[in-house]
Amino acid sequence: MNTIVNKPWGTYQVLDQGKNYLTKKIYVKPNGKLSLQSHQYRSEHWVVVEGIAEVTINEEIVNLEANQSIFIPKKTKHRLANNHQSNLIIIEVWHGNILKEDDIVRYEDIYERDLT
Repeated sequence: MNTIVNKPWGTYQVLDQGKNYLTKKIYVKPNGKLSLQSHQYRSEHWVVVEGIAEVTINEEIVNLEANQSIFIPKKTKHRLANNHQSNLIIIEVWHGNILKEDDIVRYEDIYERDLT
């Protein structure tokens, strides 16, 4: 479960999983940006533990620092970005009845992954 998964924007590691939740540690490298995406079956909570996160939720953009958090309801367009030269580390908590990596719809992606 604690395998580190490499992504073009950084890495993630699953920390724990239960019936309706999953927790991850996410590292976003400097100038890394996740795709603009949404999820059909899960909501997410993000807690910044290091760095400054630029969070897009629908049309709103907010910056969060260490010890700040945000809730992303299911079916909401969102993105996480690190526009700084320092590390960004967040703890992500998924909550829902179906917790799968492929529960993702991408709308934009700077790494040219498939949009669905």
